[in-house]
Amino acid sequence: MLPDGTASARAVARPGVVAGPIRRSSLDLEPLRVEHADEAAQAFDDVALHQYTGSSPASAEELRSHYERQVVGRSPDGSQTWLNWMLRRLGTAELIGTVQATVTDDGTAEVAWIVSTDYQGSGYAREAAVALAAWLRQHHVSGLMAHVHPDHTASAGVARAIGLRCTGTIVDGEERWSDR
Repeated sequence: MLPDGTASARAVARPGVVAGPIRRSSLDLEPLRVEHADEAAQAFDDVALHQYTGSSPASAEELRSHYERQVVGRSPDGSQTWLNWMLRRLGTAELIGTVQATVTDDGTAEVAWIVSTDYQGSGYAREAAVALAAWLRQHHVSGLMAHVHPDHTASAGVARAIGLRCTGTIVDGEERWSDR
């Protein structure tokens, strides 16, 4: 927390590593801030977006509470580092998605991505996930994994694009993908 009681915009990962801005050809990945909640609630207010997760759209208040926990950058027990970015389209600065990584003390990361329904199929998830994976590897993360619903072919394609392979292991109805 900052002296004024607000959460820091930069989440601390392993010692010396912070989630900073990342620029790609058509996206800016900006570190999560609590202030993203109102905009994110609008961007992700679509039941179809939650089809494969079994969840439902969250209100701005729910997201604000969730983001307050996430921007701390570590799990309460300190065993995980939480890195979260919001995706903005270059040119319009519209918030269209998120990428995140949960890094464990052994140096592996579970990654995830979400792109709002209006922008799915445009390559944004792939572009953001590739940027995330490259950033993590540059910061000495030793392995990546993701969990993808077996029917979500688009997310399976994103997983392949970052070098993950389906392991055949099912966890809570989703297939585990890994680069190991």
